[in-house]
Amino acid sequence: MTIRPARRSEAQPLQPYPLKLSTAALLGAGLISAATVCAQEAAPAPKAVDNVVTVTGSRIAARGFNQPTPTTTLTADDIEKSAEPNIFNTIAQLPALQGSTGSQVLTYSTSSGQQGLSAFSLRGLGAFRTLTLLDGQRVVPANVTGVTDISQFPQLLVKRVDVVTGGASASYGSDAVGGVVNFITDKKFTGFKANIEGGETTYHDDKNVTLQAAWGRGFLDDKLHVVVSVERSKEDGIPPNGFGAGPGPNGRTAFKAPAFQTRPFAQTTDGKPQIYDIRNAQNYQYNLYGLITSGPLQGTAFGDGGVPYKFNYGSNGVPDGKGGVSGCISPFCVGGDLSGVSANTTTLASELKRENAYTRIGYAINDDHEIYMTINAAEVNSQNQPNGGAPKNANLTIQCDNPFLPASIAAACAANNITSFQYGTGNANLPKYISVEPTRRMARYVIGADGRFDAGGTTWSYNGYYQRGINRTDLYVNNITLTPRYNAAIDAIRLPDGSIVCRSVVARNSGCQPLNIIGNVPQSTGALAYVMPPNGPQQHARQTQDVASFNVSGEPLALWAGPLAVATGLEYRREAYTVRADPYGNGVTADSPNSPAYPADPLLNTSSGANWFAGNYHNGSGAYSVREAYLEVNLPLFKSAGLGEANLNVAGRGTSYSTAGNAKTWKIGGTWKTSIDGVRLRAVTSRDVRAPNLSELFAPVVITNNVVNHKGTTLTVQQQVTGNPALKPEVARSTELGIVLAQPRWAPGFSASFDYYTIKVNGVISTLGLQQEVDLCDAGHQDLCAAMVLDSPVPTNNYVRLQQFNLASLKLKGYDIETSYRGSMAGLGLPGMFTLRALATHTIDNITDSGVPGTIPTQGAGVNMGTTPRWKLLASQGWSSDSGSLTLSERWISNGVYSNEYIECQTNCPVSTPIHQTIDNNHMKGVLYVDLGATYKVSENVMAYAKIDNLANRNAPTSGNGINPSLYDLFGRMYRAGVRFTF
Repeated sequence: MTIRPARRSEAQPLQPYPLKLSTAALLGAGLISAATVCAQEAAPAPKAVDNVVTVTGSRIAARGFNQPTPTTTLTADDIEKSAEPNIFNTIAQLPALQGSTGSQVLTYSTSSGQQGLSAFSLRGLGAFRTLTLLDGQRVVPANVTGVTDISQFPQLLVKRVDVVTGGASASYGSDAVGGVVNFITDKKFTGFKANIEGGETTYHDDKNVTLQAAWGRGFLDDKLHVVVSVERSKEDGIPPNGFGAGPGPNGRTAFKAPAFQTRPFAQTTDGKPQIYDIRNAQNYQYNLYGLITSGPLQGTAFGDGGVPYKFNYGSNGVPDGKGGVSGCISPFCVGGDLSGVSANTTTLASELKRENAYTRIGYAINDDHEIYMTINAAEVNSQNQPNGGAPKNANLTIQCDNPFLPASIAAACAANNITSFQYGTGNANLPKYISVEPTRRMARYVIGADGRFDAGGTTWSYNGYYQRGINRTDLYVNNITLTPRYNAAIDAIRLPDGSIVCRSVVARNSGCQPLNIIGNVPQSTGALAYVMPPNGPQQHARQTQDVASFNVSGEPLALWAGPLAVATGLEYRREAYTVRADPYGNGVTADSPNSPAYPADPLLNTSSGANWFAGNYHNGSGAYSVREAYLEVNLPLFKSAGLGEANLNVAGRGTSYSTAGNAKTWKIGGTWKTSIDGVRLRAVTSRDVRAPNLSELFAPVVITNNVVNHKGTTLTVQQQVTGNPALKPEVARSTELGIVLAQPRWAPGFSASFDYYTIKVNGVISTLGLQQEVDLCDAGHQDLCAAMVLDSPVPTNNYVRLQQFNLASLKLKGYDIETSYRGSMAGLGLPGMFTLRALATHTIDNITDSGVPGTIPTQGAGVNMGTTPRWKLLASQGWSSDSGSLTLSERWISNGVYSNEYIECQTNCPVSTPIHQTIDNNHMKGVLYVDLGATYKVSENVMAYAKIDNLANRNAPTSGNGINPSLYDLFGRMYRAGVRFTF
């Protein structure tokens, strides 16, 4: 992928320069060896309203002004050369974007509701600390965490994407702690264009097809301009492979049943590691079709037809009759019968279907004023399998009089004088496995006006809009068991007439039919329908966003070094959500009574719900409003031949939240174009905020019973997990210092930049555990004591509300570097242009302090099981001419560790502690991916293209936690080809 620098506006195109052989060799070596990152200057914006380039780093578009906040731009050409079916995948490759979600992420999840959600995260701070905009406007979130779904954006009309890698709350409001990603559409597109693309991996999966078309035309002497686009894309994803530790889906070889074996702390006085990083891990608490896990019959497994056999534990393990296995570390052995390994039953990449329709109608009242309306309708469907079979980890009890048991086992029970035994099973013989199917439907309407007017001798630009956005998410979970019914169905007895029924009379009267889980045997249709009813968990959410915004900018004064530029504006925003869940998950309440689809059942918990194996959703609702005003000023400081020219940029914003109170944000920055040829300095520091989102404020109450230690006494308490309306905004302080070399005369076509950044976030919203919250209250934290009652004279009235609090802090530090070159091949006697570009982010610190006594801050930088590797690099080398182009790209992630708090050792290990655990291997490999793309101009109106990602088919490295989809490519070699039409 080639990425054009963001230093020039569209009115000032990058000029070609001859490329000499010596220069090419020097730059080629330098770009590959140097770590370089996206940290470009914002483009200067001409004053004329017709072609002002509004750069996301600031609200000001003024002649001669360069933004102090680093901003990277990807153009439509960059996006096209990436040839991804979803523009999200292209942007997420940028080094500063770390921890973004997508089709690879959360595929193991049943309950999160975020499967298939494409959302950006800058600096590894999380998607909810990155503000994503469309034409500088907010977009209705697709989840109660407040994040937008890029799959719902109109992608063919995007002409550029600005990525601001610094705090921008003073200019754009809450959530811009990590930065801003702004999609700019072509509002005046004229003509017709279309794109047809298809692809698949080398394993013949994730087959994908993308169809896009856009049309634009002017009417009434171009006063009325209409733009329409439609898109449809389908990615099949990577299906699960099934039970067992063998090859991954469709022949992938990376998966080898990884796990961490962890010994108790008390056993670590022997000089050996506490944690072992193993492969071919065998969980000894269950197997494929059933395993007795405790008692004198421990180690008896059941296979085809329910025939018992001696289980092979691996590690030369021998069961101890008490649930343990010698030679193994709970719950894993190494090797043995690996047929029941279930981690390979998870979808590696979700299926994703995306449909989008977008229309913009603009009417120019005159040369100075335009009114417009946009309508964006989108639907995104996703599907994933979180796991196969719903494994039961030694948590079942089978009675010895169960008629499904083989006679030999019944006799062994009698011989050993037992009436029951503990049991685990992978439930691999269930005919269908869990399927999670979210559908997100967005309808977004915007009416607005922009233009210019004269006042006080100054021409002022203005824009104002009102947006109404609605996102509906319907989440269905299929093929999942109801735990109380499952437990009743597996507890079978034989009646005197020889029939087999459920033991519980109450269960029998409510329709229970016995389920045989002893070995691989055919399942009763009636039993399956009873434990896996056709209507599974459901969640129906409706999220709305109303925004009214008005902004004015201009240059009211001519000063000694240039014009004073000013931008100011007002904004009102209201966010709201409601969610309704099925009564089996939520519990039967006044607003969710039992329905014909979910008939009443005496076995089920009707007060708190939570009856499903997973996916127990709950009803909830909430809303908040925001009122904001801001002022931004650009003051030219000096301009002379000896000193160069400098600007000071200052912004302030006052915000009032209906729930969180008032917040103030500000930004102070400046740029200095020195008298040294091509050298510019920039610096910015800012105070930014991230307000609590709807989920954190108004999460529905989930109630369970639990025990807690309070002042030396063990209490049974009602545990209430809920939102916290008293949360305050997180407050961040960001600072960036940079130096830019912008095409000096002695190196025409060459540019480079270096930017150092620090970010500290206080009052981070985080969740405490039950005992942690009680301990902090006992230690004197009165704000936490308000969330519990522990000394009630009526013990059943004791409760603890598990809420999120503003306790934690984050501290990030690192730097971004970028170098680029663009020149003509004429010096080598060849046609066309040659482009080199490399971008990288080096993360020095990513420190999290939980704020909990007895813990220490943890270092996340270089933890490759997380989201922030030490180095993330994107480089490209491209050649282009009138007939086509060829691009070679590299994506590199540096080597890392599992945890910076681990102590690696094999012998003579210190005693392991909760803060510093010992491990035998603390290394996680990085990876280099190489991509190759080409385009060919078939005719004036037709461009063919092809792309191969991960050319060498590099596997993702694994840890004891498996593969990290937030960091690595799970697809393998990917082939794509397509045709673009323009008329």
